[in-house]
Amino acid sequence: MDEGTKETVNKLPLLSVRASPRDKDAWTARLKEELTSLIQYVKLNKEQDKDWFQIECNKTGTRWSGKCWYYYEQIRYEFDLEFEIPVTYPETAPELKLPQLEGLTSKMYRGGKICQTIHFQPLWSRNVPRFGIAHSLALSLGPWLAAEIPDLVGRGVIDKFKK
Repeated sequence: MDEGTKETVNKLPLLSVRASPRDKDAWTARLKEELTSLIQYVKLNKEQDKDWFQIECNKTGTRWSGKCWYYYEQIRYEFDLEFEIPVTYPETAPELKLPQLEGLTSKMYRGGKICQTIHFQPLWSRNVPRFGIAHSLALSLGPWLAAEIPDLVGRGVIDKFKK
């Protein structure tokens, strides 16, 4: 993890409520913490001129969707982003999906789920329940985009996602 990422993650609020969507009232408290952390992350990104995603959730906070983008060689590549909160959350991290990129890279699973197993899952497990959605974006999706997009551009397989 580079120093910039460490610095950003250290500025994100840590979460404390250990609750999943099946925990009713406790989930409401967890969701408030999640939203607070996401708001802080968006604010930090805007302050640093590093805005790279927008997401929103359904009323229950269990389904999230939006867009993420990555600039490479002064060109913006934009993708749909979606994920669901697993019933075993926060012990299990959400599986972030970029369905438009399914099958274009070996670092992706069926349905467009990005590979998080080697680097991110152990880190998530050590930080339950302190990590949340903002941490998942910062420590999983962001680095994944930084590693994969230059390769995909170099192979010429994502030209249609230029904005």
